[in-house]
Amino acid sequence: MNSDQQPIAWAEQMQAVHDRLREALTLAEAGVDDGATEGADVLLYCWGFCAALTGHHGAEDTTLFPAVLADRPELAGVVAKLVQDHSMIEHLLAALRHAIESGASAETLRGHLDGVGAIMESHFRYEERELLGPLTGLRLEAPPQQALGPLA
Repeated sequence: MNSDQQPIAWAEQMQAVHDRLREALTLAEAGVDDGATEGADVLLYCWGFCAALTGHHGAEDTTLFPAVLADRPELAGVVAKLVQDHSMIEHLLAALRHAIESGASAETLRGHLDGVGAIMESHFRYEERELLGPLTGLRLEAPPQQALGPLA
């Protein structure tokens, strides 16, 4: 149980993390749109966004999803699709990281961010539609950061 012995509201935690990741994407886009293709803005916002999204999906794959499947095995197909999405998003993030490292233009970086953002939003909406209900009653003995990543 968490430190104050209260059950964690996993559905609310997931929604809050998704909202933070949406905000991080907006900051990364703003850094690129301001014409910063090098330097602190791109490094801070794009790298931070990539790290946060990768951490979120890794935590879900290793901690949250196994708990969901233990509680609700009928969600195996949903979880399999979400894990597949995570792999696809990580591929897109790798391409974004490469573009940043190679000094790509703002237009190229924005294209990468647009692609990641579109897939991320579709993924989040599906995940929220399919899992927020089941997460409402989930009892998982883990801190939110372990189950949902560094932004929890």
